[in-house]
Amino acid sequence: MKKAEREEIWDRVNAQAEEVFRDDESMRGFLNFMAQCTPQSTRNLLLLYEQDPSITQPRTADRWKEAGRTVYGNAEGYLFFADQEYQRKDGTRGSGYVITKAYDISQTRGPRLIPPAKHLPEEIIAAMIEQSPVPLAISDQLPQGVEAQYVPKQRTIYVRNGMNETATICAIAREQAHAGFDTAGMGYYRQAYAAQAYCAAYVTAQKFGLDTSAFRFDTVCKNCAEMSAEEKRGFIGEVKSAAYTVSRDIQRCFQDLDQIIQPDEFSIEAKKPAKSSKAKDGQTQEIPR
Repeated sequence: MKKAEREEIWDRVNAQAEEVFRDDESMRGFLNFMAQCTPQSTRNLLLLYEQDPSITQPRTADRWKEAGRTVYGNAEGYLFFADQEYQRKDGTRGSGYVITKAYDISQTRGPRLIPPAKHLPEEIIAAMIEQSPVPLAISDQLPQGVEAQYVPKQRTIYVRNGMNETATICAIAREQAHAGFDTAGMGYYRQAYAAQAYCAAYVTAQKFGLDTSAFRFDTVCKNCAEMSAEEKRGFIGEVKSAAYTVSRDIQRCFQDLDQIIQPDEFSIEAKKPAKSSKAKDGQTQEIPR
């Protein structure tokens, strides 16, 4: 029965992978889900999307408990692949998965959640530059129709000067995805990853609330029409990895900025200048304010 259950669920995953590439609307809907949902494996993204496209933060009951939240008693949950380690007969450790239930955050109760901070386009661009895996260079020499391009030999992304903020973010995200695909020894060439990088740029833009109406996925779907379900899962996995990496780097920059100690309007001013203290080695150290 367990084997039959797994086969049935994998059939559902593969059927959803096929459905994603049906047309522009289907691809757009799935990529929107990828942008709104917390990071998941490819198989879980497909399985969860098939069950409920409104899911945003799925976790098992145990993981929610660890996070200090309780699942509602009447919550049905969703089928979910959970990673699991096990011991082989020879005593070595192996890894696999079990099919269990996950619950969206909307099916839990706990402390009040702080909504994610909104960031201006210029802040996103600054973060992308700060955390870029390769250098970025502004150029006035790019050919007509080229917003930005990653050049493997120079390990540099050239960005057209004078574009609006949304176009700049989308172009940089696409090229940073290309830079991520250019892994040593993997035989990178641009056209092999053009569609994946384009989709990853869409997910990044969608995640940060930018206008994505200019994106079209008909050509992507047409070019992938003859792929097997397994190959389509692989394509989705590459999009996911690239989008997660670009988004994670941007968020890391924002987190670093949040940790910088800065004065605010409620700071307490000392009446006298801060005194200095003698360090053990005789050096003078200023007392932090």
